[in-house]
This record gives sequence, C-alpha cells and structure tokens, in this order.
Amino acid sequence: MGFKSITLRLPTGYSEQQLRHRIGKMLRIRNFSFQVEHKSLDARQKPKVSWQLRVGVSSSEIREGEPREVKELEIPFKKRRFPVVVVGSGPAGFFAALVLQQAGFSVTLIERGSEVKTRSRAVSHFERTGFFDAKNNYAFGEGGAGTFSDGKLTSRSKHISQEKQFIIQNYIKAGAPEEIAYLSHPHLGTDNLRKIVKNLRLHFEDLGGRVMFETMLEDIVVKKSKVTEVVTSQGVLPSGALFIAPGHSAYETYRMLIRRGVPFRTKNFAIGSRMEHRQEIINLAQWGHENLPGLKAAEYRLTSPADGNHPVFSFCMCPGGTVVPAAAYPETNIVNGMSYYSRNGQFANAACVAGIHPDELAGKTVSPLEALERVEQLETAFYRHTGNYRAPACSIEGFLQAQNRYFAFDSSYPLGVVAAPLWELLPAPVVKSMQAGLTDFVRKMKGFETGNLLGLESKTSSPVQVLRQPNGKSEGFENLYVVGEGSGYSGGIISSAADGIKAAMGFVLGQ
Repeated sequence: MGFKSITLRLPTGYSEQQLRHRIGKMLRIRNFSFQVEHKSLDARQKPKVSWQLRVGVSSSEIREGEPREVKELEIPFKKRRFPVVVVGSGPAGFFAALVLQQAGFSVTLIERGSEVKTRSRAVSHFERTGFFDAKNNYAFGEGGAGTFSDGKLTSRSKHISQEKQFIIQNYIKAGAPEEIAYLSHPHLGTDNLRKIVKNLRLHFEDLGGRVMFETMLEDIVVKKSKVTEVVTSQGVLPSGALFIAPGHSAYETYRMLIRRGVPFRTKNFAIGSRMEHRQEIINLAQWGHENLPGLKAAEYRLTSPADGNHPVFSFCMCPGGTVVPAAAYPETNIVNGMSYYSRNGQFANAACVAGIHPDELAGKTVSPLEALERVEQLETAFYRHTGNYRAPACSIEGFLQAQNRYFAFDSSYPLGVVAAPLWELLPAPVVKSMQAGLTDFVRKMKGFETGNLLGLESKTSSPVQVLRQPNGKSEGFENLYVVGEGSGYSGGIISSAADGIKAAMGFVLGQ
C-alpha cells in the first residue's frame, strides 16, 4: 500500500464524487482511499473563487510513500498524592485541568458561573429583558467568554502544534465537525460550542475530575511562596498547586492576586468599537458575488498603520453573526460578536480597535490597578450615556466626519441602538487612529463605508500582564500558575487553551 499527498483546486460547490474523480484522474488510479489534509479558500481572482485542497491518498496502485507521522502530546500518568485546583472553565482553565487529571492528579475545577444550560437561559433572558445577571452572562459561566463567540480555531502562536492537535482531537470527540482538523480557518459556532463544552466537562468528570459551578474564587492562602489553600464562596479547598485562568474580564481576581503579591505589569492592549455591515456587502467585496454554493459567509481581516501612532485592525470577525451585549459587570456597557455554525445571519460584524498603552490612555504612568480602573471607567461611561444596555452607535461615514449623520438603525444587536457621537465617547487618541484606519478600510473594501459602528469594544486583550517564568509559573511563587487571556500572554480559543496545556505539562513534568 502506497501513499501520496497531492494538491488540487475545485469549485466552491464541489461534491465528494467530483473530488474522487479528480484524484483518480490526477494519479491515474481506480481503487484508493483519501483524507483531506488541508483546505483553504482562494479568492484572489474574483469572481473565480475556488477551494484549494491538499489530499492524502492511499492505494495499492501507488508504489511508494507513507503518511506523515504526527507526533502527539504525551501526558505521563502516575497516581499523584496531592490535589490541584483550577479556576475558570474557559479554554485555558479547562484544558489545563484535563491534562492534569489525565496525568493522575486529583483536580477540582471551579467556575464562578453556572453550567452551560443555565447560563444560556440567563443570556437569553438578558437579551429579551435587559435584566443583567452578574453570575451568568457573555463573560462568565461554563466555557468562558468563548462559548458565546464565533468559535474561531485559528492561532498565530508558534510552537504549539502538539497542543493544537490535542485540542482539536478533543473538540472532535466532544462533537465538533471533523472539518476543523483540516480547514485553514476553522470555526465551531456558538451553537456547537454550547454542546461541546458540556461534553468536554462530562469527559473530565468521567476521568475523575470534579467541577464546582457557581463557586467564586475569593482569596488564596500563601505560605513561604506556596499556595496552600484556595478560599472560595463554597468553602476552603486545599491545594498543592493552583492554576488560575481568569479570562479577560475577572478584574476582582486580578485585584486579589495583586493584593497577595502576584506581580503584574501594564502592557499594550486595544479598544474601539464594533463594525457591522450587511453580509452581502462583505460577500460582494470578498468574492465578487452575493453568495456562492458551498460557502457560508465571507470573512475579512483588515489592518492599517493608521496615523502612525496606534495600529488599527479588525478583530474577532463574525460572518453572518450578531453583535451582543458583553458586559461582565452591572452598569457597564461593552459589545462583542458571535456567530452560529451556519453563519447565516443577515449581518457581518467585527471589532475595529486601535492599539494603545494604558499610560497614554490615562495621560500618565499608571500601575496595573490603575490601568484596570481606567478601562472600567470607560465601560461605565458608555452605560451612563444610554442609561441602559442599548448600544451607542453611529455610521462609519458619520464617525469619519465627526458629525451626526442619518444612518440605518437596522442591526443584529438584540437590545437596540441609540444614535451617539462615538468620536466623543472614545478616547481622543483612539478616535484619531480609528478615523485614519477606517479610511484605509473603506479604500480597501468596496461598500465598507455603508456600515455602522456600535458601542465600546474593550476586551480584545488585557491591559495587564502577569510576570511569570517560561513554564507559566508566577514569579515569586512555587505552585501558582496564571494562564490564558487573563495572563496577558494569549488570546483566542486555541492560543489560550495551548497556554493552559503548556503550563500544566510544565508542572506535570516537574513532579
């Protein structure tokens, strides 16, 4: 039995029969099996958009060759004597907990919110009534913020191939579509994620792991640079090691850690607003067609040097998606985006943000605590402007000209929008850069000026970063690890999960 990897191009609406025919014709063979290794969309020659595939073919008619051996993540198992506590059930926390449990530790995973079914009901109630639930919202609850997102599985992080494969394999076992193993831009969709995070949790529990929902991390007990106990709203847990994956919104957790001597520093982050367009506008700009067979909805990724001071870029693009009220705390107003797996909504949305340092945002050198406070003040100011969770909004053209102009209020945002001068609500340096960046975006994509800007996007990344060793261990501590987006070293599902895995593996191999 021989093997050969080939590359071929097919129309967007190709069938499996067409694919088999092309493989047989290219290799001049009749009896074979095949597996798609990689699949990416080529839209460079509009309107001739096509799929480019790399396919591994096995056949007795092929004389030589073997499939590439993929090295898997090896988790050494032995029965361990002491308990480990993991805080946060987002990608970083969950996959750290899974690795530790598979390595033989007795792991307790605590989550401040509820399990995903209860959380989903609370989010739906919020969108219908505007009643905010501090325990279950778009930031907190089973699966973390990623549960209510587009579920993108792309990452720019390097040297995480084994970790990424481990993540993908576990997602597929938990019900994710197998295509995520080979698509160049895979995504899960929030509807799949709500099922997947539950199945992952059940798998973790089958391995002997313990999950405590509606359990808030309140404090840690430190003795001689070691965390010995974890104080929670449900009592005190002994801990031989503590992994904290706070996500991008758990500011009280940051403050507690700083109070307990965990070192943090400020860093560049990004803020702005969310852009929303009719999806057919984006499809036309990217494909040259309003729709194409075999494709869901067009994506985009835009960057601009802007005014030369603060780079501007799109972030977390949600094709056929929804702009959502993503407040983590009462009387704060921020937005984010999510999509279902089908990506069949009428609108496309993405953040438009400018990179900035907290010092410039505050107009002075600030501590990590002051940086958090400055962001909170901005989120509160947006809430005060509307007096509720409606989103302040304006047209892109109005923002560029810094004047109120009529714009269509038609939007996917469930709680309604209010015409507002976003150029006055956002910090001046950010506004200047966003105006320059959006001017570039309009020049790059036909019809882009027809979109609107909604609300405040302040959670693309954290304004603070924990000081830690290469293995993820916090400086000055022997058994404390801060991982994921909340650590300031990762962002997105894959890179955050990989960060949790790396820290967990470092701890396992050190025991």
